[in-house]
Amino acid sequence: MTDNTILIKDALILNPLDFKEIKGSLLIKNDKIAEIGTDIDESNVDKVIDAKGKILLPGFVNTHTHLSMTLFRGLADDLSLDSWLNDNIWPMEANLTSEYCYIGALLGAIELIKSGTTTFSDMYFYMEDVAKAVEESGIRAVLSYGMIDFGDDEKREHEIKENIALFEKCNGMADGRIKVFFGPHSPYTASKDLLEDVRWLANEYNTGIHIHVSETQKEINDSLEAHDLRPFEYLDSIGFLGPDVVAAHSVWLSHNEIEIIKRNNVKISHNPCSNMKLASGIAPIQDLITNDICVGIGTDGASSNNNLDLIEELRTASLLQKVNLLNPKALTSNEALAMGTIKGAEVLGLEQEIGSIEVGKKADLILIDTNNANMVPDSSATSSNIIYSANGYNVDTTICDGKILMENRKLITLDEEKIYKKARKAIEELKEASK
Repeated sequence: MTDNTILIKDALILNPLDFKEIKGSLLIKNDKIAEIGTDIDESNVDKVIDAKGKILLPGFVNTHTHLSMTLFRGLADDLSLDSWLNDNIWPMEANLTSEYCYIGALLGAIELIKSGTTTFSDMYFYMEDVAKAVEESGIRAVLSYGMIDFGDDEKREHEIKENIALFEKCNGMADGRIKVFFGPHSPYTASKDLLEDVRWLANEYNTGIHIHVSETQKEINDSLEAHDLRPFEYLDSIGFLGPDVVAAHSVWLSHNEIEIIKRNNVKISHNPCSNMKLASGIAPIQDLITNDICVGIGTDGASSNNNLDLIEELRTASLLQKVNLLNPKALTSNEALAMGTIKGAEVLGLEQEIGSIEVGKKADLILIDTNNANMVPDSSATSSNIIYSANGYNVDTTICDGKILMENRKLITLDEEKIYKKARKAIEELKEASK
């Protein structure tokens, strides 16, 4: 079999492992990074990308979202989480179909690719249809079915069967770009029996767990009333926690819970824009990082953010920690960029494959164009210019698994206009059905 090769020539390479900046070139063979240097032979290369004036980074990793919820963007703004979910989102979700979730996932995939995200972790419904959208778009994903039983035995059995079916059908799909986790929604929507079953299943299937934890103060108060324990204390007491658990949000944490998270090597997905918009609170991210806890970044769904631009999310994360702690050195641009790349990969258990620029790793890469007004003059610290100045519109090229998904801002794998048309129609139908 002949190698498919792409040479990215004369880029400013920024590796989040050490933040050293190298002016050079990178050779992709098939799905992997094959060579990094200043004098790579281009005579037999299939394609050459001229990257002068561009920054080469690993593709961003979005560790928590609900991709199909792009259909609900702007549906129920300026509300608390409780009202947003109970009065607006859940009634609308009752009318979702597999086709709607597929269209919503395609719409979300366009936004991810165009803003430089090559990997995302998703929890929602009709996940086999989301997997289909992932396969067509060319991105990488960790998928889980959002399991909710509210203590109902029949519902619990159904939810477990759904997630197992997703694992057996989709884990390893799309040339290995899709990985499946178990996804109990949260400690307040999943019973103790469901949580214990999930813990056993994750061990049995040797995969991870994706769950919302400690998002709001109300959740803490309800947990204390129900269990006389805070959420992470409760999960620890039933043996649920471990290094394969990704806890989204984790806003309201006590000192004891931070110790529990560290002791169990739980991974955290920070979602600052959603937490701010829903007035849920500010997560103690600097404390977590200081305690050597692995923290990645997530956008949450577009219905509570309201976009999937991870560069904007990283800037918000950094600025929020600075103003909250009154410390300009909190969550530096280097730390933020690591959250969006190598730390995000570690959160999802993919750090051996993606998240940094190294020979042998998967060719999940993006180019950021510095020839834009918001990127001039070039900063002496490239990570600062990316985190504090750039946004998703500065992403020029997106490559995942060695395949070009977008070049010169033009999508290769997806038909934008066709998907926009279908998404607008789906949204109108959902609104009509919910009246």
